[in-house]
Parts: sequence; structure tokens; C-alpha cells
Amino acid sequence: MESRLNHFTHPLAQKVLKHINSANKVVSDSTLPTATQDLVKIRASQINGCGFCTDMHTKDAAAAGEDIQRLHLVAAWREAKVYTDAERAALELTEQGTRIADAAGGVTDEAWTNAAKHFDEDQLVALISLIAIISAYNRVNVINKQPAGDYQPGRFG
Repeated sequence: MESRLNHFTHPLAQKVLKHINSANKVVSDSTLPTATQDLVKIRASQINGCGFCTDMHTKDAAAAGEDIQRLHLVAAWREAKVYTDAERAALELTEQGTRIADAAGGVTDEAWTNAAKHFDEDQLVALISLIAIISAYNRVNVINKQPAGDYQPGRFG
């Protein structure tokens, strides 16, 4: 399988990705816990069907020391005992924010209130931003049919 075009070397794509990468850097440098950021990126990528990002973020998280069981259970987080209440709130917000078109009112007040119990305002801004940013990356990769499976940890960071 090959991508439709090389998004990593195309001059216009590089300009666009530079700005998305800059926004991502702001979020990654925020006080939103790194483990939460990893879980959000993985779950949104799973929902969006982005194999490239799912591959990348699970491998990067594992290389950074994340427990492999937690990585394997992200898609079934509701039934898994390995996540904190804050992580569960972030995952719920991620699911609702990623599946925004599936819900007639978007993100529920309940999901928002639960997230606000666990994260301060800066972290909530980072969380919302991360959900939007990873969805942008996902869409670029899915539309481009970016192949998954051969990512090496740390390639982009």
C-alpha cells in the first residue's frame, strides 16, 4: 500500500503541517498530563480509522514507558480498570468530541462537567485543542491513505 501523495515532502503540505505541528507543540508543552495526551491521540485515531496515527501514538507511548496493557485497552476503556477517573473523563470527551456529527447536540454537559472536575481551565483548553489537532492529522492521513505499520518511535519528535 502506498499513500496517494507524499505529504511529508510536498512543499504546500509541509507549510500546512508546520502550523498544525506548532499548535500540537503548544498542547504537548501544556500541563495536560502526557499519559492523558497519549490516550486521547490513540482513541481519536482509532475512532477516525487512522492506522498511521494509531500506530505512531501507541509506539511512541510504549517507547516512553506507557504500560502496554493500557495501550491495548484504549478502545475498551469503559470496561478496563487501568485508567484514572481523569483519564476516563478525557476519553469520554474525546469520543464525544470526535464523534460530534453523531450526536444531535455535540458534547454533553455531563461529559464537560466531568472533565472540568479533573482538569483546570488551561488543561481543558489543551484537551479541546488536542482533540481538534489529532482529528486534523487523522483526516490528512486517512484521505491520503497513509500506510500504517512501519513507524519507528520518535520519528517526528
